[in-house]
Amino acid sequence: MNELVKEAVRRPECVVMKFGGTSVEDATAIRRVVHLVKRRVRHHPVVVVSALAKVTDRLLAVGRMAAEGKRDEARQMLEELRERHRQVASELADGEVYEHLWAELQSGFRVLEDAARTIASAGSLTPRVQDRLLGMGEMLSSKIVAAALLKAGFDSVWVDSKECIVTDAAHTQATPLWEETDHKLETGVLPLVLAGRIPVMGGFVGATRDGIPTTLGRGGSDFSAAVVGAGLHASRIEIWTDVDGVMTTDPNLCSHARRITSMSFHEAAELAYFGAKVLHPATLAPAMRRNIPVWVLNSRNPEGGGTEIVANASEGVGRVKAITAKRGIAVVDVEPLRWLAPELMHEVFEVFERHGQKLDLLSASRGSLSLLVSSTAALPAIAEEMKGLAHVRWENHKALVCLVGEKIRRRPEVASQVFHAISDIEMRMICQGASERNISFLVDESRAEETVRRLHDLLFAAPQPARLAAAPPQAMCQAGGAWG
Repeated sequence: MNELVKEAVRRPECVVMKFGGTSVEDATAIRRVVHLVKRRVRHHPVVVVSALAKVTDRLLAVGRMAAEGKRDEARQMLEELRERHRQVASELADGEVYEHLWAELQSGFRVLEDAARTIASAGSLTPRVQDRLLGMGEMLSSKIVAAALLKAGFDSVWVDSKECIVTDAAHTQATPLWEETDHKLETGVLPLVLAGRIPVMGGFVGATRDGIPTTLGRGGSDFSAAVVGAGLHASRIEIWTDVDGVMTTDPNLCSHARRITSMSFHEAAELAYFGAKVLHPATLAPAMRRNIPVWVLNSRNPEGGGTEIVANASEGVGRVKAITAKRGIAVVDVEPLRWLAPELMHEVFEVFERHGQKLDLLSASRGSLSLLVSSTAALPAIAEEMKGLAHVRWENHKALVCLVGEKIRRRPEVASQVFHAISDIEMRMICQGASERNISFLVDESRAEETVRRLHDLLFAAPQPARLAAAPPQAMCQAGGAWG
């Protein structure tokens, strides 16, 4: 028997089930989680959970209050969180299960109290201590979920994510060390799956090689689930949330947004990058690495169908799948004093990087650069540093609207229809060509909602026309001025 066959025999297919904060917000929600896990028992589930809804925000507030010397307020907020977790735990477990669970939760809150005291003494919330503080939310919720499953008769076992996900030391935005993480998952979690047990882990957290707690960034529980799924060679990764799947646009912007039944990894990654809130932008990379399907499902409506994200989604190729609007954008114009040489562009990028300024989009013309950023805080310092090289000016309150669909760049009639439909709305930085999957442009933030609604009505309100023959790629990019 060759090694590949041995591996297939040894490793049962498992499904990673990740539940977001709203899916574990209270005892009622966690009972739904128990029911959903029960439906997957024969598929060897591995459960990854976020903190209870809004807990991460509250813990961050505790840290900031402690840093400002507001010890009493921080202590009071921790007490409120303790009572909330106690109440949820008491509704889900009793007897010895509850006593053991409450002792573990109390231990977690002692860690939180110690972290708050450390922050107050230092007078600052450092990234390292912030990771220690915020990561406890997932630890608390995952212990409750593990106990709820145990009480319901399942052989569940809590697994410390810090023992499985090994990361670098980039606190608050750590990156997994893949080989070491895969090894930890294979030696620490896979044997539990092989034994028929149900591992329950907190998302969002990891630890350095030295065991120092880290976090994978806000919204990183999705990413954790994908990391675990890739490391265990899962048959699928399920992201359980409070919406029926990936939608054609944000339902808060357009009430008749539709569920997308199937899309490609690349389409979903584009949507996440350009502001769609259903998935964390990093989620899909580990799944793509192992070609593991990702499903986005609604824990409150499990029969809703959801959205399947796979390597190749043949459905709807050549048409727009979804529209996003990323608000709070500023456009930065960089006009060189002499000429726009490659050396100057390199220097501009270095200046932005030194100030920790992430660029969302870039457009260049013969005499200037236009850049999009999500924060203007560093721009005055950047402009000062670039005196003598270039003039730097910026405009706030913009929104980046993006249309995503496989190979839509090859259909020039799509762009023609879109821009005709909103010809009375001023646009900047229209880009079609950096990817075959998106057309993006900038509008005033005050007109973002109107823009999305008009385009959604155009593209989704009625059956779309039959797909036309693919046209040759036509890249276009405009920076400055309106599209006419």
